[in-house]
Amino acid sequence: MGTEIHSEVETNELPLSHRRRRSQRTSTTAAVRGAPDHYSETQETDKDPVTQALGWFSIALGAAELFAPGAVARVIGVDEEENRGLLRAYGVRELIAGVAIISRPKPTYWMWNRVLGDCIDLASLYRAMGTPGNNRVKLAAATVAVLGVTAMDIACSVQLTSEKKQSTGHDAESFMLPETVDGTQLLSAVVTVNKQVDAVYAFWKDPANYPRFMSSLESVQVTGDGSSHWKVKAPIGLTVEWEAQIVNDVPNQLIAWESVDGDVTNTGTVRFKEAAGNRGTEVELQTQFKPKAGPVGAKIAQLFSTVPKTQLSNDLRRFKQLIEIGEVVKSDATAVPGLHPARPPKYSEMEA
Repeated sequence: MGTEIHSEVETNELPLSHRRRRSQRTSTTAAVRGAPDHYSETQETDKDPVTQALGWFSIALGAAELFAPGAVARVIGVDEEENRGLLRAYGVRELIAGVAIISRPKPTYWMWNRVLGDCIDLASLYRAMGTPGNNRVKLAAATVAVLGVTAMDIACSVQLTSEKKQSTGHDAESFMLPETVDGTQLLSAVVTVNKQVDAVYAFWKDPANYPRFMSSLESVQVTGDGSSHWKVKAPIGLTVEWEAQIVNDVPNQLIAWESVDGDVTNTGTVRFKEAAGNRGTEVELQTQFKPKAGPVGAKIAQLFSTVPKTQLSNDLRRFKQLIEIGEVVKSDATAVPGLHPARPPKYSEMEA
């Protein structure tokens, strides 16, 4: 409490201009939010004690494998010299996972990483069973122990995955969730394209072009002067549609739209300006979604809450390819869905 009072007094003693600049910096920092649910960076301290214990167990096991691989080899019944390097590698893996588990409020990713490590350990023990000279009794006991730990790891991972906990902050792996203000999902991204401003503006002037590079859009049908009907792909079985109207159109500078009817309240603005150094056009896209109230709106909100900010950046990268070379480039793996023979894709499959 004493620290909080001191900070408040110190802030109030600053000149008004300094306090305004500090407020602006705070607002800018607060705009960086989120990570996928499994990467929550919340400041909560109510982590499941079993998960915490598994994190410390991973650190203890990793330290033993890294610094005393010979002793670990003797305990599980394998040859010390042949497995020393492998055990040290496993030790590094365990240490990294353990530190991540105990340091993160909701370490779902790292718990599933432990599950993967358990599978690798079980495969190594199974292979060691068939190696002459190894102690099969000790190996069998080690296998049973690993199976027990694997069961706990899976249970904790499933529990963390199913938790509906708000994600805030910035994750070290650079995953981002849209900013949330009163249930509104805010997204923004910027890209520079090697085209003149008038050509880029003309492309965005037609909303029917948007589904060509926006992965979440199924269709946009122009219905009148400045009006259009939007339909979004909904993997949870919902059809999300709304009517949109252009509300601001400044040639070669910006286009802004907003929904007038439909399942969500949607607004968007795309701005154009000449890039420095005569490098073409800088395009900045900002959009936000706010589902309407009710049970259907709640499901739609859940859908949009899983859309990472990186998706919008990927959409603009596809737009860059489309306007610069006339098509969205696809790899062999993404051009043909599902399993397919190892052959170059057909030209029709490579088209956007």
